[in-house]
Amino acid sequence: MKTFLILLVLCTATCFAYPLAGGAENQNSMDFVQRYLENYYNLAKDAEKFFRRKDNSLVVKKIQEMQRFLGLKVTGQLDSDTLEMMHKPRCGIPDVGHFRTFPGSPKWRKTHLTYRIVNYTLDLSRDAVDSAIEKALRVWEEVTPLTFTRIKEGEADIMITFSVREHGDMNPFDGPGEILAHAFAPGPGIHGDAHFDDDEQWTEDTAGINLFLVAAHEFGHSLGLHHSANTEALMYPLYNTFTDLTRFRLSQDDVEGIQSLYGPPPGAPVLPTESAPPGPGTLDMCDPALSFDAVTTLRGEILFFKDRHFWRKQLSVPETEFHSISSFWPSLPSGIDAAYEVTSRDTVFIIKGKQFWAVRGNEAQAGYPKGIHTLGFPLTISKIDAAISDKEKKKTYFFTENKYWSFDEKRWSMDPGFPKLISEDFPGVGSKVDAVFEAFGFFYFFSGSSQMQFDPNAKKVTHILESNSWFNC
Repeated sequence: MKTFLILLVLCTATCFAYPLAGGAENQNSMDFVQRYLENYYNLAKDAEKFFRRKDNSLVVKKIQEMQRFLGLKVTGQLDSDTLEMMHKPRCGIPDVGHFRTFPGSPKWRKTHLTYRIVNYTLDLSRDAVDSAIEKALRVWEEVTPLTFTRIKEGEADIMITFSVREHGDMNPFDGPGEILAHAFAPGPGIHGDAHFDDDEQWTEDTAGINLFLVAAHEFGHSLGLHHSANTEALMYPLYNTFTDLTRFRLSQDDVEGIQSLYGPPPGAPVLPTESAPPGPGTLDMCDPALSFDAVTTLRGEILFFKDRHFWRKQLSVPETEFHSISSFWPSLPSGIDAAYEVTSRDTVFIIKGKQFWAVRGNEAQAGYPKGIHTLGFPLTISKIDAAISDKEKKKTYFFTENKYWSFDEKRWSMDPGFPKLISEDFPGVGSKVDAVFEAFGFFYFFSGSSQMQFDPNAKKVTHILESNSWFNC
């Protein structure tokens, strides 16, 4: 099988002005542009003469192709936005117009894969490296039938190494700030392996080069994925950082790409692309009187619960999906009272009556349900109306009638001095809260068919909206 090596390259050339209609003053800059178009957009190697002619339509066409793929305004000119994009970290293979796998669609012919961390970088503790690698593989495991098992000796399907300069695969690294890593498409021997440049500054956050993000991208290649033109996708060719890594999730583009090779995980529901139309026994999401039992986020999506169903909303797409609760979580009850996401635990908690459940993605967690009194509620509390977890303060607020409780997620216990009146710390919200969730730095409180946008810093209601305003009715 032909090797398809993926080079994740950080370009370090200085930004410059390049006039297409004449010769470039800086030969190195002109060489960089030509080399970039040759490497990534299939500009012919003998096209150098076009750079020095006013009749350079071939170069203009290639620049337009690049701009179109990278999501830029298509001008055919090396404007500042285009130059900035050209100097961002990226993979060294040619770009493509749509999400696709490698030529020939190589993939693993088994679903249980092994991996081995051969050596470690000194930038991070061994535990931090282990955690980043495991998390990066889990990103793909959650949306496919694939499973990954770590071995500590012998030959694994995916061998992971940290190296500098020449390291035995005829594709040497080049010191800090340029090539970050490379990986091979599925297959025997070196295929599937991932190599990381140990001259880079690897980190757990976004201060340097985040190991989890690069590893997750590279493992996509190890499993057979090419690049996506979707700027939100992990497999977009330019290295992207995420401001909140705890909320990272694959884009739908990534999911569709990997599932085109391996299919969805066992037991996963087949998701429709559009919301279910209203009909007998079906809730109408555009009913102006619609109210919700509970609302929560889940890995960047918003779930709106009502009776035996929920609506699933991704803010990046106009469509809203409609599902039964049991199709995702067979062990969960219908008619739930409250739901909230604790992003640091990657867990959504579901409350009904005196019990609560925990789910991660579409998997209910073992050991549940548990009694709400294990959280510290007195025995007189038999129902929670709504709940929300404040990720900044590491607090979860539970609303019961006209009062609320504060729960410390780090200490896993109730804060002293509660309950308090809702009106004390959430003025204007009212005494009846059906549901609440957080988005864009605001708390959204639902009461009947209305919702209130509440600024927790200013402690005031900033807008009053219809409950179903999220559904583009």
